[in-house]
Amino acid sequence: MVDTKNWTWVLDERCPECGFDAGALPRDQIGPRSRAVADAFVAFLGADDVRERPDPATWSTLEYGCHIRDVFRTMDGRLALMLAQDGAEFENWDQDATAVEDRYDTQDPATVAGEVLAAGGAVADAFDAVAADQWDRRGLRSNGSAFTVETLGQYMVHDLVHHVWDIEEARSARS
Repeated sequence: MVDTKNWTWVLDERCPECGFDAGALPRDQIGPRSRAVADAFVAFLGADDVRERPDPATWSTLEYGCHIRDVFRTMDGRLALMLAQDGAEFENWDQDATAVEDRYDTQDPATVAGEVLAAGGAVADAFDAVAADQWDRRGLRSNGSAFTVETLGQYMVHDLVHHVWDIEEARSARS
């Protein structure tokens, strides 16, 4: 499943799928929302069907959990880069290639749950520690999309919340 969609539009409008309005998220909620998603994924990763894909084109809960862990880690690194260097340029991250190369489908769910909690807590703490004069620092994705520290956090939280929605939708479809 290769996603070529540019998701930065979620900073300007409510997501019609999950309903989240990333651009309206107050900066002081980035950390708490990140922790909440980490907690939700720990619960998801404890399910008996964690390795089952709802269909061949949709990740299993385990694969989503690995992705969430890596989103936390990637965004933590990007935040650190932006705080160290205004106008930082981010390395390209091909999340689909990472899923295949790192064999998301074979990882241990309990290990991934611990890693999700650790990575989610680390990035949440980092956003909680951003100083008032740092929120407008800028960073650029390899495709030219520009972020401030604030919009990077909002964008990240949408990704996280959207994947909680993905899991809940898949579960309700199976019921």
